[in-house]
Amino acid sequence: MKIYIMTDIEGVAGVARFFQTREAERPEKKVAMTLLTREVNAAVDGILEADPAAEVVVMDGHGNGGIDITEFHPKARLINRGPLPPPGLLDHGFDGLFFVGQHARAATENGNLAHTYSSLTIEYYRLNGRLIGEFGCRAALAGSYGVPTVFISGDDRAVAEARELVPDIVGVTVKEGLGLETALHLSPARAREVIRAGAAEAVGRIGAIPPYRVEPPYELVIRVKEGVSLENFLKKGAEPLDERTVVRRSSSLNDLPI
Repeated sequence: MKIYIMTDIEGVAGVARFFQTREAERPEKKVAMTLLTREVNAAVDGILEADPAAEVVVMDGHGNGGIDITEFHPKARLINRGPLPPPGLLDHGFDGLFFVGQHARAATENGNLAHTYSSLTIEYYRLNGRLIGEFGCRAALAGSYGVPTVFISGDDRAVAEARELVPDIVGVTVKEGLGLETALHLSPARAREVIRAGAAEAVGRIGAIPPYRVEPPYELVIRVKEGVSLENFLKKGAEPLDERTVVRRSSSLNDLPI
């Protein structure tokens, strides 16, 4: 069995403020990276508990990096954060996609650290008319290669968002969102316990959960926050809809900024 783990840092127990996620040299960011890496390791342990022969590949999905390589699981392999365009190796024969440390999409009520790709610039994404966040975009990308999304850990709003798209997904809530930068957390040790158990359960559901698919052609509408320039989007082929909104159209999700 071959498993792909997509990571982010904002959905980790113990991480609740944006300053914990942004500035690489801050001690709080280094602590957050350790917390994420240990949650990822717990997921790997759960996968290997269910299938000792499983091959596990982890994608560091946080913008300025979230994995502490010195603490990374010895039985997994890591795709470091960098210029890896879609599909990010999801076309390499994976059996299941897992999310660890996931946050809810932008503007989710009480979603802790909720955003869509950039907390500083993006107001929302709509894919084929539906509001969508990072979870939905990447689950759809995996689904376009026949890979089912079977596990998510993060705050309660992220888990609820995932279940809207994949009703039978194994969802592990490690904190309850109380606001954009406030949450009620499990202890890190308890979070790792429930992630390990949930990951093992999710391996057993592979084959029972269908891939999440969005049928082509694709229309991705991106609205930026007030004062943000559209120039970079236009340079990459987007068409303007108004002073804050662009659209990208394609027959392949690989062409879209997801």
